Amino acid sequence: MMDLPTIWAGLICIALLAYVVLDGFDLGVGILFLTGKDTRERDTMMNTVAPVWDGNETWLVLGGGGLFAAFPLAYSVLLTGFYAPIIAMLLALVLRGVAFEFRFKTERWKHYWSWAFFGGSTMAAFTQGIMVGAFVQGVEVQDNVYAGGWFDWLTPFTILCGLALTAGYAMLGAGWMVIKTDGELHDRMNRWRIPIGIIAIALLALVSFGTLYQQETVRLRWLTAQDGWWFWIIPAGSAIAGLAFLYTARKGKEVTPFLWTLVLFATGFAGLAASLYPYLIPPDITYREAANYDASLVFMLVGALIMLPIILAYTAFAYWTFRGKVDPDHGYH
Repeated sequence: MMDLPTIWAGLICIALLAYVVLDGFDLGVGILFLTGKDTRERDTMMNTVAPVWDGNETWLVLGGGGLFAAFPLAYSVLLTGFYAPIIAMLLALVLRGVAFEFRFKTERWKHYWSWAFFGGSTMAAFTQGIMVGAFVQGVEVQDNVYAGGWFDWLTPFTILCGLALTAGYAMLGAGWMVIKTDGELHDRMNRWRIPIGIIAIALLALVSFGTLYQQETVRLRWLTAQDGWWFWIIPAGSAIAGLAFLYTARKGKEVTPFLWTLVLFATGFAGLAASLYPYLIPPDITYREAANYDASLVFMLVGALIMLPIILAYTAFAYWTFRGKVDPDHGYH
């Protein structure tokens, strides 16, 4: 009697949001990596995410695997339509991971691996934003098969989304380093997080405005007073989160601005969901139409209910164990 498609849609949304906010800050550290003035600072920046970065990517695997198992139609159509940016993202994540491990093993090539870490992080963030934009603008489908072109994902709107998500991740990364570092690096990131945040918030506002003109159904949903007036609670929440971030950052708070940044991402994600619901392949196929058979959804739900608490537990344990600030000489303290 359970609404299995809705449950699985919710689980995948939770996994994707968890990935964005968790892997977002360590990608943000990579985006800002070359701003480290010397090897010592860059080592410290990398050490702020060393204990958690690979665990954060678990949520991407969970979201992608859940989409494949619970909504195979959406998986086949979306991965075909976004094949090029997905491959670019995966290669960037591989390059970033390899650079993470190899950079500490060499002196001669450390500079090149630093560039690789920066490039992989930035490319991963940018391509993720492009895919979000391509998803919002819609996917052409005929007879349950992708019918669009090879470069349908590449438009001015998707590039804007890529820039916005990259700036948002940099905002998260700067906030994370304020929490995890001391000294000159801490002070510099404390100064930079406000202008970075202003850029990210401005780009988010542009993306939100542009979303209204990607699909007529989205525009009518938001601008029709009879049906959509309560949707404006979401952008109001985003505005409050943005202003609260700027206020607390100007006050020199460490943790609070980072938390408000997470709220900003959460409201942005909620706005995306509100715009496109119930379509999983916009603008034509809903998540119910794309869902797998109920027997398969029940079978996988049992596994998800077992694994999710385990993932949450070891994630919480890792963050608790490596709480506190990073010292380049003495590790965490």
